[in-house]
Amino acid sequence: MTAPVRADAYGEAARRTRAARPRRVSRRTIERALSVLSPIALLAVWEAGAIVGIVDTRFFSAPTRIFAALGDLLSTGEMQGHIAISLQRIAIGFVLGAVPGIVLGLAIGLVPIVRAIVQPLVDATFPIPKIALLPMVMLLFGIGEGSKYAIIAIAVLFLVLINTEAGVRNIERIYLDVGRNYGASRLMFFTDIALPGALPMIMAGLKLGMGVALIVIVSAEFVGARSGIGYLIFNSWNTFQVDKMYAGLMVIAIIGFASAVGLAALERALVPWKAGQRIS
Repeated sequence: MTAPVRADAYGEAARRTRAARPRRVSRRTIERALSVLSPIALLAVWEAGAIVGIVDTRFFSAPTRIFAALGDLLSTGEMQGHIAISLQRIAIGFVLGAVPGIVLGLAIGLVPIVRAIVQPLVDATFPIPKIALLPMVMLLFGIGEGSKYAIIAIAVLFLVLINTEAGVRNIERIYLDVGRNYGASRLMFFTDIALPGALPMIMAGLKLGMGVALIVIVSAEFVGARSGIGYLIFNSWNTFQVDKMYAGLMVIAIIGFASAVGLAALERALVPWKAGQRIS
């Protein structure tokens, strides 16, 4: 009769087996690596094409020349000045558009009278390209900073408003009924039911609004500014300084990426339950 094998012996054998197996790289690590490698690969192909002559460097500067131009602009402080001015315009215009957009979106979603008044106006004016409103905005606010803030605010307002309204309309009816049954005030419907329930859609609207704000500010700085990233790009194009033009475009891309990362972090903090809804 053989002696019984102890359970801890099985456990020890299992641990040794797991230790002997090669550790698998997690999917998240692979995704992060690909996120870094994909732009590097694109730049490498671009540089190789410029070296062998496939890419016409008169119109598509090699990445090494673009980075050199960016380094020159940073060393003189010119780029930092343009970035600071553009970021100030974006921040002010974004807040001026996002805050009213959230408030109006909540009101349209909750109050039928407000919806009846505002919804037709939104439906009629939203399809108008916002940059097409720049001449009118410049007539109203002049060619100074006010017109830049206003055109960004208009572009952001619609996207945040529409997404906020959609978020409120998608809240399950039971939450609104519970609020009524417990005598929630009108303010509590806004702050304790509609706002938390619509937060995922609000964050989606803010992300879209930031992307559009970058597009609009560059376009506005093309024609109505003497500073900013848009002015740098347009002036470089006029003087055929292609390297500086691409350096400006690269900075816009970096700002867009940084803003997306920042808003994603804000979303994880404000909407933690959505962060767990990861597609496997």
